[in-house]
Amino acid sequence: MRKELSAYKAIYFDVGDTLLTIPAARVILQQQLAARAFHREEEHIGELFTEAFRLLYYGKQLGDFEACTPESDRSFWMQVYHYILQKLGVESENWTEEQIHACCHELYDLFTAPEQYSLFEDVKETLAELKRRGYALGIISNFAPTLKSILEHKGILSYFDPVIVSTEVGLEKPDPAIFQLALETGGLAAEDVLYVGDHDRNDIWAPAQVGINAVKIKRYDYHDGEGIHSLKELL
Repeated sequence: MRKELSAYKAIYFDVGDTLLTIPAARVILQQQLAARAFHREEEHIGELFTEAFRLLYYGKQLGDFEACTPESDRSFWMQVYHYILQKLGVESENWTEEQIHACCHELYDLFTAPEQYSLFEDVKETLAELKRRGYALGIISNFAPTLKSILEHKGILSYFDPVIVSTEVGLEKPDPAIFQLALETGGLAAEDVLYVGDHDRNDIWAPAQVGINAVKIKRYDYHDGEGIHSLKELL
């Protein structure tokens, strides 16, 4: 059972689908393809986004943890975009493998740019209140090297110390080592930290392996199990 918030010294957060999101991802992809005279329905694109992410990310088996690098992050997302494009039928439109590859690279750069992201409406108010109450705030996130620039662009980077980014530290969730690193960086004991994220394995199971309590935030209908629906519920 999660302790009262007052029992903690620090609140650490996941980022994607916890603090921010790309609300128009399917539209962005649709427009990028339309610019190449390849037209598909927005709804179908959205369905394939979900399918690819669940297959390639949520469906990954827990095994030996591999080092995370900017290159491995790009490679993973290239797989996601390649899967979507193939399912959309680009090969039937006579796209070459070189064209598909180039398009995937462009999509990765586009989807890691700060301009595409939006904060959830409860974020700034909650962060400000937590800071006012004296909590240390931190980030532990699987993300591209652009994360700090995205947080800066959204006006919230200054709230967080440390900011632990997988592609910068060489570790990624669900490897519990990234949570241990965050504790050491922040000079905190596990029992002093509450972690908030949206993924059962990465954000609930993994921090528990080093003794960190966690709470799941359920931003979307497909999120099941116990948790909160707004960061304001922490207060």
